[in-house]
Amino acid sequence: MPQTLTTTEALAAFCARAALEPYVTVDTEFLRERTYFAQLCLVQMALPGEDEADAVLIDPLAEGMSLEPLYELFRNEAVVKVFHAARQDLEIFHVDGNVMPRPLFDTQVAAMVCGFGEQVGYETLVRKIARASLDKSSRFTDWSRRPLSEAQKNYALADVTHLRQIYEHLAAELSRTGRTAWMEEELTTLTDHGNYVVDPENAWRRVKTRTNSGKFLAVLKELARFREETAQSRNIPRNRIMKDDVLLELASTKPRSAQDLSKSRLLLREARKGDIADGILAAVERGLEMNPADYPKFDKAPDRSSLNPALADLLRVLLKAKAEEAGVAQKLIASSADLDDIACGGREGLWAHGWRFEVFGEDALRLCNSEIALSAKGQRVKIIKLR
Repeated sequence: MPQTLTTTEALAAFCARAALEPYVTVDTEFLRERTYFAQLCLVQMALPGEDEADAVLIDPLAEGMSLEPLYELFRNEAVVKVFHAARQDLEIFHVDGNVMPRPLFDTQVAAMVCGFGEQVGYETLVRKIARASLDKSSRFTDWSRRPLSEAQKNYALADVTHLRQIYEHLAAELSRTGRTAWMEEELTTLTDHGNYVVDPENAWRRVKTRTNSGKFLAVLKELARFREETAQSRNIPRNRIMKDDVLLELASTKPRSAQDLSKSRLLLREARKGDIADGILAAVERGLEMNPADYPKFDKAPDRSSLNPALADLLRVLLKAKAEEAGVAQKLIASSADLDDIACGGREGLWAHGWRFEVFGEDALRLCNSEIALSAKGQRVKIIKLR
């Protein structure tokens, strides 16, 4: 059976060992169906090596368990912290411990940079690099229930044991191809604390609507703010307060009294009274009293009136050729909207910076400036310098 750490002392001892290693692999199991913030249920860690003691499960739900030794390891910049598809894990550790593991290595990002395609899954990397298979039967089990079964433990541990070989392979490939800096550029955004803070002020932007009325959006903004703040304070999913279609209905009908609320077709009965009802009515009132100059507005859609369709098509051909040459997924370099922006004269975007500019952006601008042309040679696209 995999070793499970259930005391802070045992965790501290393992983290002291980990602090002497060049890297550790990390994964988590969590639930978020019943809460606003994800509930951390299990942490898996492995050190370089093959010994059984080199990989452990950490039970954050054990009585008296503190994860501070783990967070101290995360702050230790002498040890690389290796994750796969780290975004949700990072969100959990940011909320729980206000910590961001550094330095970070995300094998999903590294795999994209190494030519494995866009958002490649862990199972694919296990099969292609570790030459192994995964038992996914425990994937959707309730990780908050105790005791964990042997199958659950083995499933969880596989998420960090194979990760060691995957990390070593991808790190070596990045070094061989000179693309380590490419991955570090991608991780700069991933490790930005601001990505893991949900600001109630901007919660209205998550709600899809085609209505541009200033007064409607003002009420919607205040209702969405109330829902977000309530969900955060009570740690329950925002849809348990109100679903999006309810927000849209209330922003349209603008109820001013409990009697008005009772006429709602979509609002749950329990939300028509008490704190939720009071919060809804107060939010509507704030929206209606908002100064028109402060009405929220959607970001303006890009002006496509100057779009040159032929140039946009040439940029697509160029992107495909450069992505194949670099062995990187096209979408990782530039989106279809990016290409349209370039064809309209736009000169800002991710494509215009860092490794993306080296791979594609520089030639894209040269194409726009008639400095290069494209020709077909067999199955390949050839770039011809004009000046």
